[in-house]
Amino acid sequence: MNIGILGTGFGAYHASLLAKMEGVTRIVIFGRNEAKLDKLKEELGVEITTSIEEIISDPSLDLIDICLPSHLHSQYAIQALKAGKHVFCETPVCLSSADALAMRQAEERYGKRIMVNQFIKFDHAYTRLYESVNSGQYGKLLHVTLKRETAPLWGDLGLGKIAANLMIHELDMVTWLLGNPPISSIWGSSSKDGQALVHADFDTPQFSAEILVSSQMPEAYPFTVGYEAYFEQAKLVFHEVDYPDGKVEATLYEYGPAGKQEIVLDQGNPYEKSLRYALQSFTNGTPSIISLEHAANAAEAAFEITRKLA
Repeated sequence: MNIGILGTGFGAYHASLLAKMEGVTRIVIFGRNEAKLDKLKEELGVEITTSIEEIISDPSLDLIDICLPSHLHSQYAIQALKAGKHVFCETPVCLSSADALAMRQAEERYGKRIMVNQFIKFDHAYTRLYESVNSGQYGKLLHVTLKRETAPLWGDLGLGKIAANLMIHELDMVTWLLGNPPISSIWGSSSKDGQALVHADFDTPQFSAEILVSSQMPEAYPFTVGYEAYFEQAKLVFHEVDYPDGKVEATLYEYGPAGKQEIVLDQGNPYEKSLRYALQSFTNGTPSIISLEHAANAAEAAFEITRKLA
């Protein structure tokens, strides 16, 4: 497969993963910083260009990987589809319901597909949660709490942006696990530096879910994610801490009839798994758990939360 990548920020990381994958025969990267482009060409052996149009119009490219700022995703995804190419897109896939609709319509019109880097579905701890719910091995899921906490390291993640840019992964998990449960309540608080703490509840007669995200943790607090899932017959507790020096501590415990047991986590890279999965789905034409439809479900929940926090 021949792939064009738009962007040299996170796009550089995508390129480093794709360059090692079987079946990828050509990679062309667009960027505006020529020094970055030259470095990528030297390190990865990829082709480079400063023209987006050159990539999108290249008839030999099969896939466009979009790693541009989110407000540009819809514009270039639609152009790529129109040019007869599939699209792999970073999250959030778009920033408005109108853009989500336009992308859906372009998929139907041009007969190509968009997949979105919903990498949380390939993280072993979250895959285990999904499989546990669907297999019924612990009985019914009664409640799940998901958390994502960070110091203010990622720019503006205030009340107007935190749902689409930080909470989106937990929203993807909730909509994947539970369909599209209604949002029953939302609470948010903004700090003096414009960061935010947001809590959202999803309640139905069968189960409940809650998401807590914060971008205003103290500087000394490491990036942290996790969940607690309550089943009829057990509880799963996942906790991951990513330290500034690159060290990661992650544990998943099952509390059930046999007592407390640690579940050994697969250390595979979920970003790499997501890319491999997308390439396989594009090649084989198989249904996808990272389709535009899946991504739009999470995005619409983020838009609703943002509106209610305004």
